[in-house]
Amino acid sequence: MPSHATANLDMKSRTIFLLAILWGGFCLSGGLPLAQTSSPAWRLISSDPARRIEVDTASIRREKDGSVTAASRLIMAREVSDARTGEIYKYIQTISRYDCQKRTVATLQRSFVKASDEVLRTDEIPNAAMLPVRSRTLDDSVLRELCRPPVTPRPEPDLNTQLARIRAVAEAKLGPRATASGKPRAAAKPETAAPSARHAGRAAQARHPAFAAPGTSLCKTGQRQSPIDIRDGIVVDLEPLMFDYRDSLFGILDTGETIEVRTRGNRLTLLGKIYELERLRFHRPAGERIAGRQFAMSAHLEHVAADGERLIVAVLLEKGDPNAVVQILWNHLPLERFREVRPPATRIDLSRLLPEDRGYHAYMGSLPRPPCTEGVFWAVLQTPVTISPEQDAIFARLYPDNARPAQPAHGRLIKSSRNPANASDGNPVMDSDTARDARARQ
Repeated sequence: MPSHATANLDMKSRTIFLLAILWGGFCLSGGLPLAQTSSPAWRLISSDPARRIEVDTASIRREKDGSVTAASRLIMAREVSDARTGEIYKYIQTISRYDCQKRTVATLQRSFVKASDEVLRTDEIPNAAMLPVRSRTLDDSVLRELCRPPVTPRPEPDLNTQLARIRAVAEAKLGPRATASGKPRAAAKPETAAPSARHAGRAAQARHPAFAAPGTSLCKTGQRQSPIDIRDGIVVDLEPLMFDYRDSLFGILDTGETIEVRTRGNRLTLLGKIYELERLRFHRPAGERIAGRQFAMSAHLEHVAADGERLIVAVLLEKGDPNAVVQILWNHLPLERFREVRPPATRIDLSRLLPEDRGYHAYMGSLPRPPCTEGVFWAVLQTPVTISPEQDAIFARLYPDNARPAQPAHGRLIKSSRNPANASDGNPVMDSDTARDARARQ
């Protein structure tokens, strides 16, 4: 090869190398997103008969400023004609940046993709503006998913700690072991009298590591903590809880503290305000009591409104007949902690977890776990539902005692429904036509 050709080739190589460096620096400095290096892991976020939206969990990138960047795609039930090219595409894939604090989003890249996964065209959006995310939109569903705090696995105790626990249980049941000389160990000094019922909850709570973590002082000092022993309430005509629950896909997760279930599209309305169902969590035994009576378990249906206000519905569970909804969930219990199971073809209707009579006790309380944020509206349903002893035993294998004990009421006002509201009288659970009309009026 002539020398001048070699020189031109070297010059081209150096130019390409420099361009590659500049492009990488541009991406890292906040320009176009870097190419994805791992295989996509699409997770369904929301769906209806016309479309569904999925997020690529492998693309999620959390920034230091609290924003989240991720790829998502909107898949149509039917193929759509592209107005620009006239060709047909199946879904739109975007890369967007979400500001979790300000609830805003900016679309950085948008691709129109055929059913064969061939990209029809891609639009880069430089200097994309951050736009507000409206409630009950697809972007709102994605933002809620991406801005959930990541679950921090709780470290398992080391081998010595586990052995010590096993030894303590064995000695409690079988008596102290003999020493090397063959003589039994001296019996432990008898413990002092158990604390009063009012302080037993605080003592049990103090032993739970989550309540001892930094930033949990409100759990100890708050005056409106939950759960409580519900007694001495005033009997009034409470507004009905208008549940809009329906068949939906679900994810189930062992969080290391309980079993948690998440669904999409479930909500309730109280006094004209709409609360989206965020999660369902189980506790054993039930932390809340009714005039001192304790129940086998409880299910907490945690809701949140668009303005951030929280509402928790507590369903009390007592032993009796099997519960169909609980059985579906137990059928799909994860084999490992911190790994969510999302059955692709199994759906649940959480309205079947509710009692027919939906009268409730109302009071202002807190989250029942750290950070114990107060200002939460609690609705404890007056009528319990049943679970079988076998279903209770299955949960006990995982979490025999994971409920926060009842907290002092500190003179809080408790209001109780005069008569449990019957689903056939006033219909607190909206049927599909009523729910559709209500949404059309929003």
